[in-house]
Amino acid sequence: MRFKLLIIFFFLNSCTYNITKFENKTPFNSKGFALIYNDVDYENKIINGQLDNLKLQIAHNSLKPNSLLKIINPKTKDTIILKNTKKIKYPDFYKVLITELVAKKLNLNKDLPLIEVIEIKKNKSFIAKKTEIHNEEKKISSNAPVASVQISNISKNKELKKTLKKERFYILIGTFYQNEVAKFLKDRIIKEIAFYDIKKLKILNKSNVETSLISGPYYTINLMKNDYSLLKNFGFEELDIINE
Repeated sequence: MRFKLLIIFFFLNSCTYNITKFENKTPFNSKGFALIYNDVDYENKIINGQLDNLKLQIAHNSLKPNSLLKIINPKTKDTIILKNTKKIKYPDFYKVLITELVAKKLNLNKDLPLIEVIEIKKNKSFIAKKTEIHNEEKKISSNAPVASVQISNISKNKELKKTLKKERFYILIGTFYQNEVAKFLKDRIIKEIAFYDIKKLKILNKSNVETSLISGPYYTINLMKNDYSLLKNFGFEELDIINE
């Protein structure tokens, strides 16, 4: 699907549109789900490389090997900093491939391993032990580019209980400065993406100057994957998920 030049100009000047530039000068920053490594995915060719689950290893499908990445568990604020072990292809829905040991260190829910990934540039004055977990991390950057799909747990429960309600997730399609832009994009999605459930598309007015277009709710990762793919084929290279 191609937008006319006038429409593209309209979006670029009116909203923070979720299209990632090929030459991104800013460090990679994205929120979503981690894919926890297992040999079955490799044998079934879902991924094209192997990791050692007994080691603290991570792999990214686009960042260079040895890139320094900070991975955060947004629920517990546990943080780990590791070098990108290697480039491995995995489904675009996921933000990073991690070993079981990394998931354990971050105290991730293996069924819903929600994370934030931040690339740390080596030329910055930042020194870290790659195996260290920072429990004192109190704040996650809110400046993540809207170009990434933010996957958020919108459940208001702050404590983990044995009888948790189903968690609801939403795809953040875009954040705009004008309500008309959100309505315009919503109409384009309805008209141009076949079989998209229009009931999932919602416009949120967060403030007088900020409006968001979201899709959801979703209760499992599998339910979210289909719409994620449809939106990506529509023109979004990455999508984020938010927590409200």
